[in-house]
Amino acid sequence: MDFYTEIKTGKSAFCVNHTDHILVLGSCFADNVGQRLADSKFRCVVNPFGTLYNPLSILNAVEMMAEHKVFTSEDLFQSQGLWHSWAHHGVFSSSSMEESLDMMNASMEKAWEQLSSLDVLILTYGTAWVYRLACHPAKVVANCHKQPESLFIRQMENVDTLSDSIQRTVELVRAVRPQAKVIFTVSPIRHVRDGMHANQLSKATLLLAVDKVVSDCKDSCEYFPSYEIMMDELRDYRFYDDDMVHPSGKAVDYIWERFSNTFFNKETLALMKEWRGIALGLAHRPLHNDTDAYRQFMNSLLEKIINIKNKHPFLDVEKEISICNTRLEI
Repeated sequence: MDFYTEIKTGKSAFCVNHTDHILVLGSCFADNVGQRLADSKFRCVVNPFGTLYNPLSILNAVEMMAEHKVFTSEDLFQSQGLWHSWAHHGVFSSSSMEESLDMMNASMEKAWEQLSSLDVLILTYGTAWVYRLACHPAKVVANCHKQPESLFIRQMENVDTLSDSIQRTVELVRAVRPQAKVIFTVSPIRHVRDGMHANQLSKATLLLAVDKVVSDCKDSCEYFPSYEIMMDELRDYRFYDDDMVHPSGKAVDYIWERFSNTFFNKETLALMKEWRGIALGLAHRPLHNDTDAYRQFMNSLLEKIINIKNKHPFLDVEKEISICNTRLEI
């Protein structure tokens, strides 16, 4: 007897592996997926502009990446003692203009390098609602930085506008890397501030816009149903965080497992499992780290890291080797 409806995913037409250069852009859920990719030693850059929620803001970010933009003081504004950018999340804001610009340009450099060698682009859209500057309606802002609502025009974009921006995003990436594959997903995080009905309309608009683009390029674009898995398979509130809006850690783990089984082959999954054992060993902190038993444990762990590096030279494990050597010196 079945007690829930399983969302069928199957295997993707293309595989993602550890040799791929991956760029992840989008909402909070993109951060979740990106962190798990990084933890599993994939070569990925995650949200180089910070968290982005709507397709137009993501398009703006990709346009700036494609032109290898250098940010200057003209791109910033000051409010309540901090320097902000309309194109960036608040994590790039600082009381020092120079510090903000340094962070933005350093992140842009990483993004440009990744885009130049990109194999897989993962786009996660959170909302169809868009904010524009009231004094300059053509300018879409990525983050309002807690500025007065009177400064903005807020509207939900229609399917055609969103699909055009999504298509343009794909075209810009392909102009730099024609072979890049694109994975789309709609964030399962609900925007309850809009009200449940408005949230559903927003998600439905995103789904229609993404489907329109994917239908036109099925050979290189795929849709992964993270939203549907959360709304159907994991509809119980025990799979939500304390705010009853964000997926719980278990829910994200489950969606990540489904994502892994969809886009990773057996060899990639085996490498992930092997690295997970090493990561657990590194996370273990004993009560006493000056014993022969602990030094033997760390030497064994270091040997495993070196062996996995020898088998898979593309893995960046210098940080982990350094950690082991530091602990062995104690």
